[in-house]
Amino acid sequence: MVPPDGTTGGIRGNRPRMGGRPAPKPREQSPAAAPVPQAASSKKRVLFVCIGNSCRSQMAEAFARAYGADIMAVQSAGLSPAMIIQPLTTQVLAERNLNVNGQFPKNIELVMQQPFDLVVNMSGHPVPMPGARVVNWTVADPIGEKEAVYREVVSQIEGLVMGLILTLRSGKLPG
Repeated sequence: MVPPDGTTGGIRGNRPRMGGRPAPKPREQSPAAAPVPQAASSKKRVLFVCIGNSCRSQMAEAFARAYGADIMAVQSAGLSPAMIIQPLTTQVLAERNLNVNGQFPKNIELVMQQPFDLVVNMSGHPVPMPGARVVNWTVADPIGEKEAVYREVVSQIEGLVMGLILTLRSGKLPG
């Protein structure tokens, strides 16, 4: 429905309020008390890379999204992506109240044209990303291993990601 010409004031079109509580008055805040939202452009763009984008890089992305969303925009990719995210990856993340719902293994070629401030390489292979700082994390690949290995890897990655978050919050890039 289109309001008649000259009508303003939102859905009610300048008609009086119906019964009920009066409209709340906007609260005034002093400029010093107003929260200062962090601009999306000030977030560091971070890419986590492993071989299959099925275990390590997905774990790192999940931790970064959960705990570092205020300071970084994250993605993950693999040099040779798997068909699925490993069920044990999903399980060990769920044990930490994290999920990878909606995520899937992606090829690094899909993201190579995007600008990244930092590329975290867990693949053990060179990752050429022009214009990005590349840091290498030595993390064992848990693919094909027992559940205990996945738990060790997820703990190691959690510690590394939390360290990265603290470094970025201090205004620095690692490496």
